[in-house]
Amino acid sequence: MDTNRTALVRKGVRKTVVALLLAIFCLFMVLPMGWMVSTSLREPLKAFQLPPSFFPTEFNLTNYRQAFEKVDFFAFIKNSLIVSLSATLFQLAVSSMAAFAFSRIEFPGRKVLFILFLASMMVPGQVLSIPRFIVMSKVGLINSHLALILPALFSAMAIFLLRQSMLAIPRSYDEAAYMDGATKLQCYMKIVVPMTKPTMMVMAMQTFVATWNDFYGALIYINDVKKMTLPLGLVQLNGVMGTGSKAMIIAGVVVSLIPSLLMYCFGQRYLIEGISIGGLK
Repeated sequence: MDTNRTALVRKGVRKTVVALLLAIFCLFMVLPMGWMVSTSLREPLKAFQLPPSFFPTEFNLTNYRQAFEKVDFFAFIKNSLIVSLSATLFQLAVSSMAAFAFSRIEFPGRKVLFILFLASMMVPGQVLSIPRFIVMSKVGLINSHLALILPALFSAMAIFLLRQSMLAIPRSYDEAAYMDGATKLQCYMKIVVPMTKPTMMVMAMQTFVATWNDFYGALIYINDVKKMTLPLGLVQLNGVMGTGSKAMIIAGVVVSLIPSLLMYCFGQRYLIEGISIGGLK
């Protein structure tokens, strides 16, 4: 009895320590967000008062109103939505079809080609900036949203993760479908894709957030203010020679965080499901 009681006490202590560590970690993650929101709701003169307040002390929406008045914020949001949603949908389509080919179709050089795909993950994206810019300029896509969407169609990481998820699906499903007269396209659309939905949702969230927050690519390819995405639009809030209100800029940043937060809030079920499935495998 004493041994069992000691084991239970140790288990309870471990759980308590883990819970405390997680609470501290969450606190460090949440406090900066709380400071941003509270600062955006204060007047510019009171925004950076000391000591800093992590909770709203007043609810003044002047900074948000000024952010939308100073620049065409709705246009920036629309451009970001067009680029992010297009890149996400097209990348899922291309990556899932490539993963289906690598996991389900036998063809010469399949393993070598897949290794080359994985090798591309070791090349930093900045290394490809100059050749990619030259290609985009040759085809006339500079200052176009397509210059941001097309490079996002290919993702070696997405292909790898989807291939691993598809390999876990028993081949008996495919064989039963082929015996019923299904084609490879029907097998891909009606069997494999629905069964890899959690993984695809995780990749969709990651792709959307990465594209939504992409500042480097937009800075290189977009010159027209009307075509700028939200990360570049936030820079416009800073004004000439950095004379813009910092509280107003923070208000714009808070607005830019809303789509990403909504994406994770509505997709967290698939995120947890994808992680749990991966752990079981």
